[in-house]
Amino acid sequence: MTGMTSTARPFLNRRLAAFGTTIFAEMSALAVRTGSINLGQGFPDTDGPEEVREAAVRALRDGRGNQYPPGPGVPELRTAVADHQRRRYGLTFDPDTEVLVTAGATEAIAATLLALLEPGDEVVALEPYYDSYAACIAMAGGTRVPVTLRPDPERARFRLDLDELRDAVTDRTRLLLINTPHNPTGTVLTRAELTTIAELAVERDLLVVTDEVYEHLVFDEAEHVPLATLPGMRERTVTIGSAGKTFSFTGWKVGWVTAPRELVSAVRSAKQFLTYVASGPFQYAVAEAMHLPDSYFADFRADMLAKRDLLAGGLERAGFKVFRPAGTYFITTDIRPLGESDGFAFCRALPERCGVVAIPNAVFYDHREQGAPFVRFAFCKRTEVLEEAAARLKTPTA
Repeated sequence: MTGMTSTARPFLNRRLAAFGTTIFAEMSALAVRTGSINLGQGFPDTDGPEEVREAAVRALRDGRGNQYPPGPGVPELRTAVADHQRRRYGLTFDPDTEVLVTAGATEAIAATLLALLEPGDEVVALEPYYDSYAACIAMAGGTRVPVTLRPDPERARFRLDLDELRDAVTDRTRLLLINTPHNPTGTVLTRAELTTIAELAVERDLLVVTDEVYEHLVFDEAEHVPLATLPGMRERTVTIGSAGKTFSFTGWKVGWVTAPRELVSAVRSAKQFLTYVASGPFQYAVAEAMHLPDSYFADFRADMLAKRDLLAGGLERAGFKVFRPAGTYFITTDIRPLGESDGFAFCRALPERCGVVAIPNAVFYDHREQGAPFVRFAFCKRTEVLEEAAARLKTPTA
């Protein structure tokens, strides 16, 4: 055999042909090449609580999790997740049958969509959306139907048009994919909005997948309301959570699913053929983290709120239109006040202009033109880093 057999068709299948290297890899490489401050990819530049890190070290030394952990996740973490849902939200889940540990929220999303979708099923999702949503829907053979969150400049937030959401549901719709607090816009859906979504799901007998990884990062008067707490929703909702965003250990890749037994069983059937298991020792550490006192979560939120305001103020002084987020650790900005309208061109030029990296929101849209003038900055960085970034951004079009 002298080489690879030629073929008339591309190697990558049609479902994934639109998904190449992610914008995060491109912009992170640009940050390294230019020595810029990277406010693009959403990961902290400091580790989480020392006692949680030491719990992982202790698990390694004690030989817990160094071999394959149980497929559903270690019992300690499943119990801790169930305790968290009950204590915080009044939701009761059986840790043995209604909690599944995953390799981060990304695997939870992939396994859930692979398990629940048949080819041709429609998935209604809130646009802009985290880029793995589109890829996972495609891998499952589904069809994504975006409902666009519209900018509301007067209220400095992005708004869901509930009539547009209702109109997007057809006889082919299988599930709604909801993300709140919402990445990248920072929108936190209100109880009234979520109630309407729940009523629609019940009326049309839809499944709902809800990505709540930023549940502990809500600011000001915003309230995180798990969709599964609303009438008729527990039995039809798959809720996705993650340790990475809450405890600042994103590299550990520990996520989870909570749902009724039948839905968890379906998701586990797909998950076992993705990673099978992952993050063994870290699962024990996250189980301990889930029992940190309420003061940890309050202090974490207060720290991120201060960082949000620091960076938002710097962006406003630099001339950006800022949509100050009610949740997550991302700020969406409008670059049109700077005389710019192409987020891709702006973000690719910004490192050379200012030494700062951001992400063009258009990558999160099917309707690229809707996201063209918006750019996302992450504020989950050290205070001195954000201060330096704000100083550099004073001349973003120089």
